[in-house]
Amino acid sequence: MNNITANLNSLIPLAVSAVTKVLLALVLWFVGRWLIGLAVKLVSRAMERQKLDTTITQYLASGLTILLKVVLIVSILGYFGIPTTTFAALMAAIGLAIGAAWGGLLANVAAGVFLVFLKPFKQGDLIQAAGVLGTVREVGMLVTAIDTLDNVRTYVANNKIFSDNIQNFTTNPFRRVDLAAQLNHSVDHVEAIARLKSGLAGIPNVLATPAPDVEILSFNLAGPLLAVRPYTHNENYWQVYFDTNRVIKETFGEARYPVPEQHIAVRNGSGADKALVAGA
Repeated sequence: MNNITANLNSLIPLAVSAVTKVLLALVLWFVGRWLIGLAVKLVSRAMERQKLDTTITQYLASGLTILLKVVLIVSILGYFGIPTTTFAALMAAIGLAIGAAWGGLLANVAAGVFLVFLKPFKQGDLIQAAGVLGTVREVGMLVTAIDTLDNVRTYVANNKIFSDNIQNFTTNPFRRVDLAAQLNHSVDHVEAIARLKSGLAGIPNVLATPAPDVEILSFNLAGPLLAVRPYTHNENYWQVYFDTNRVIKETFGEARYPVPEQHIAVRNGSGADKALVAGA
């Protein structure tokens, strides 16, 4: 009985010490994370005062956060008496294993660096890359966050973007809206072009320079096919797109142009002909 009591008396200080260390480690973790957040905010504000690009600022802040958290973890493990050299060796081994298994991670990190410093796009740009069309929200260490046109947050691997063609719709101050208008064979195309140009000039946010293009694009069985191409600033693209379709419909309706149709002649064996008309 005395032995049990002695053992319990010897274990109590150890238990108290262990619990104290765990509680202190938790305090260090939460305080450390708060200090890391504060430090990253200060660094980010300093970079913003230097008027660095937002994309670069976010990328460097993300890397600094990861680095400081690794330092915090190593410090806490050192507090528990775990040799940091052993931890460093373990991390190196894990890193080699991860690198061998997922070599693409390093490629994504390298691609992220190139994307940030070569700047084919920046935060807020509308781009199309790796099959995704949307607005860039963040270029991270491994992935780029893009909000698609239907407002879905999509994460695309940096290497996939960097190795693909990138279309940046925001770089140039304006872009062209490409639409087509079908005419009947009997319609005077010169009059139709003049009417459409007049209608396009009345659409809000259509640029006067360069002037809208309305020309014959091609011919088909229904008649001439007109290319209708107004220009507008990027933020007004879809509004002008829909308004242009509306103007085409209203202009042709007001002019009472006949519906485009195809005429097909069918010949039977007796030599009699039958004329069929199919709407285009």
